[in-house]
Amino acid sequence: MIIDIHGHYTTEPQALHQFRDKQLAGLADPMRRPTSTDLGITDDMLRQSVEPQLKLQRERGSDLTIFSPRAAGMAHHVGTEAISVQWTTLSNDLIYRICKLLPDNFAAVGQLPQHPGSPPKNCIPELERLVNELGFIGVNLNPDPSGGYWTDPPLTDRQWYPLYEKLCELDVPAMIHVTSSCNPNFHHTGAHYINGDTTAFMQLIQGDLFKDFPTLKFVIPHGGGAVPFHWGRYRGLAQEMKKPLLADHLLKNVFFDTCVYHYPGIELMAKVIPVDNILFASEMLGAVKGIDPETGHYYDDTKCYIDQLETLDEPSRYKIFEGNARRVYPRLDAQLTKRGHPAKPVN
Repeated sequence: MIIDIHGHYTTEPQALHQFRDKQLAGLADPMRRPTSTDLGITDDMLRQSVEPQLKLQRERGSDLTIFSPRAAGMAHHVGTEAISVQWTTLSNDLIYRICKLLPDNFAAVGQLPQHPGSPPKNCIPELERLVNELGFIGVNLNPDPSGGYWTDPPLTDRQWYPLYEKLCELDVPAMIHVTSSCNPNFHHTGAHYINGDTTAFMQLIQGDLFKDFPTLKFVIPHGGGAVPFHWGRYRGLAQEMKKPLLADHLLKNVFFDTCVYHYPGIELMAKVIPVDNILFASEMLGAVKGIDPETGHYYDDTKCYIDQLETLDEPSRYKIFEGNARRVYPRLDAQLTKRGHPAKPVN
């Protein structure tokens, strides 16, 4: 089975965007607030909306996509905390409906109702609803709810601890994923996303978070941002800070996906990052949708890059394409096993 751990709902029905426009217009004029959260989106509309993802699954050879709301659409810095809660609930409910309609194609990951300056513990009710009531297998966690200004404390700060305790209790991982940027210095997908990945990893080096939460699991997307390319820098910085080797300090808890859009980047990642910490992902339909004129392949057809890696043996390929995802997302493993798809034993 080929499990793509990083997909976003980027083909939502127009009714969702219309609701969002009214919701935000209501900040300036209460008369323009939407009067109902009933979006009028039918199951047939949902099926039709994800046909582009289903088409690419068939064409590119993946089986299941871990699916979450549009990352840029989370926009935690927009409006109020109450607006974030309402918007998050609506967005997550659509993901739930899609995954119930197409359980063989999608597994649900949710966004959290974060807001700049609001304590992360405020997200716990939605987290519990997602996992306990709706069967979600993970969440996306924004390390910078301010949208590019980094006004909240780092991920190692104790204000995050109540949320981490709940993540561990529920046994779900969090993907570290920023949203859109309101800072004009940082393009959201080209700079802010990569900044978020890299900054989160450095914060984790500086702290000792996993001494307090040995079962907490984070996935850092987009290949880990700058991390694999500068692996020696981070090893050296950890050494200067008198931290343990990175394998012991972070790599039992931190994992990386393969949303890297050229073969040399994937090749480097496979050389630097241990295979047990690499999870297949494409983020389709996401940041880069075009065809690479140098190869004739779509940039985000990341499976083709992994297929070219001659250094991988079959057990390693299984880990990247399926085994690691089932280990990092135990609730996904349980769902697949219940449906008659048990994991293979791996040494």
